[in-house]
Amino acid sequence: MIINKILLAVLINVIFLLSCKNHPEKNNGVMQIGRGQMPSVACDENSLDIVFGSNDSIMYTSSDRQGNSFSSLVLIDTLHGLVAYATRGPQISATKNGSVIIAVNKAGNIYSYTKDNSGKWARSAKVNDLDTTDKEGFLGLSSDGVNNLFAIWTDVRNDKHNKLFGARSTDGGKTWSKNILVYASPDGNICECCKPSVVMKGQHVMVMFRNWLHGNRDLYLTESFDGGHSFGEPAKLGIDSWAINACPMDGGGLTINDDGVIETVWRRKSNIYACKPGQPETKLGEGKNCTVTTVNHQNIYAWTNNGNIICSLPDGSQKIIGKGMLPVLKSAGDGDVFCVWENDKQIEGYILHL
Repeated sequence: MIINKILLAVLINVIFLLSCKNHPEKNNGVMQIGRGQMPSVACDENSLDIVFGSNDSIMYTSSDRQGNSFSSLVLIDTLHGLVAYATRGPQISATKNGSVIIAVNKAGNIYSYTKDNSGKWARSAKVNDLDTTDKEGFLGLSSDGVNNLFAIWTDVRNDKHNKLFGARSTDGGKTWSKNILVYASPDGNICECCKPSVVMKGQHVMVMFRNWLHGNRDLYLTESFDGGHSFGEPAKLGIDSWAINACPMDGGGLTINDDGVIETVWRRKSNIYACKPGQPETKLGEGKNCTVTTVNHQNIYAWTNNGNIICSLPDGSQKIIGKGMLPVLKSAGDGDVFCVWENDKQIEGYILHL
């Protein structure tokens, strides 16, 4: 009888510990997800998936779309020299068969990771077809939600100048196409210190990057309408320019709504601006490291200012949701938006209910 009581007590404690592990601690709505840097988030019909770096470890966790019950952290891989700092880090995107991850090491090689039928993660392929070309470590990844993905990165092949290269996958990240040149600046380099963004919707692939042209470091958008086989001439975003001979370390954010309308957000000097391609920019506030998503045809923005994570809501109001830097927004459906960021090497998250 005593033994049975002891076993019952042990079982209750185990259940309690497991419950604590699966439900992130919250402080004023802020979720504590895990130790690490540079989170990226994907969302499909059923789950939120998060990847981030921790030293040389690529870490992963998932939750229901409301962020109520994150799984225990999973080690995807130990990649020697993993790049996960200063807006550089592993990227994740959702396909119909699950999420795909890409990550780069300090040597400049990019690797992709997929799940097998048992649910185990494995390194699937090298994305760059010429060794050690992503020396700056910037990446972007997007999916059409089926099995097609497009990856972008900064690349120094052939002439040691930073250009924008990309590759397609048509099998959910298992293999990657011959790399293509997306854009090379006639002045020699694109901005070598700013993360590019990519969004895919069907055969439409949009890539935003900070150019370095005529002494200005402005955001440009280039588009493909054939799944990333070819890209048109990039167009500058906004009206004014930023003449600067330094690294802004700020690549902005890009999204597209259900009607195919492209929305961008980016920094110029100390201000955050939003605009649609071909239209004047609108100032949102002061800060840096901005991001955008759209839900129910409404735009939600986030950025950092004075150590605060600031969200700009569709009604024009602004809300401080936490402390930290480098926020990433993702629509979670049903009027919900998930924001994840880094705070003193701790990954934190917050659900906005619109």
